[in-house]
Amino acid sequence: MQKKNKLYSAVITGVGMYVPEKVLDNKYFESILDTNDEWIRTRTGISERRVLEEGGTSVLATKAVEDLLKSTNTDPLDVDVIIIATITPDMAFPATAALVQDNIGAKNAWGYDLSAACSGFLFAMQSGTSLIESGQYKKVVVVGAEKMSSILDYTDRNTCLLFGDGAAAVLLEPSEDLNIGVQDSILRTDGSGKDALFMKAGGSLHPASHETVDNREHFVYQDGKAVFKVAVKGMADISVEIMEKNGLKSEDIAYLVPHQANLRIIDATAKRMGIPPEKVTINIAKYGNTTAATIPLCLAEYYRDGKFKKGDNLILAAFGAGYTWGSMHIVWGID
Repeated sequence: MQKKNKLYSAVITGVGMYVPEKVLDNKYFESILDTNDEWIRTRTGISERRVLEEGGTSVLATKAVEDLLKSTNTDPLDVDVIIIATITPDMAFPATAALVQDNIGAKNAWGYDLSAACSGFLFAMQSGTSLIESGQYKKVVVVGAEKMSSILDYTDRNTCLLFGDGAAAVLLEPSEDLNIGVQDSILRTDGSGKDALFMKAGGSLHPASHETVDNREHFVYQDGKAVFKVAVKGMADISVEIMEKNGLKSEDIAYLVPHQANLRIIDATAKRMGIPPEKVTINIAKYGNTTAATIPLCLAEYYRDGKFKKGDNLILAAFGAGYTWGSMHIVWGID
């Protein structure tokens, strides 16, 4: 469904990614927690996850963007905008995007961070798409990057098993062919979910103090059952909604590219859409939940493996803290 009066389409013209070398497999968690490999795999689909040992999220994002620029032969000086989706910025300010801009030498670019948890990449993609469609910008880099290990309590079995570190990036450029690129998106926020998945301290409401540190309030808190219930429905419903809005049937879709939080949520979404398992991008077993980085990591890996072809219909879908959720219809634009 093309937007009225749209002069340009925002097309993904390249991908980049980076995951740290250090691996935490399920056997590691067997050694520190009351759990086992089978329990973790059957309930989440996760076998291992990556951890960045030194540096912040900007390290991950920088390496992913460097990979993107190299693979597309793009001069950093030609980059117009850098948008980074993350809930683990190096610091409250300056933005991680500013650090990455400096690291890669993109002297002509401006940028900003966007916080929408696991839906962050979709929100950032919509932002980048709007900038491209305006005709004002030619090269917009959109990144999902997280150092989730920095906000995990490794004594909390409910959360520390689930998340990993990683980053991936895409380059958006304009095309006059409106039949390729980002076609449509549906994005949602519901702040009533604020108590089910959040970090208690570290913001302006509860600044860091001896008390907040002693109470272990600078870590991810999740009500797993509550989040699972709404995530299954939310991701499935909005994925079907964007299909219906754009007149797509299950056989029209080359791949569902879902957020990698839990294999059971992914399976439920695909089933609701009528998508067979072989048409679902999955890498949760290797990386766990890298929050804003999961979808672009899937895009990067599957494209580089030759799975995506020009003209393929992709449905991207996510659900995250906030609550935030959304779906996006993209027609793949590169061979």
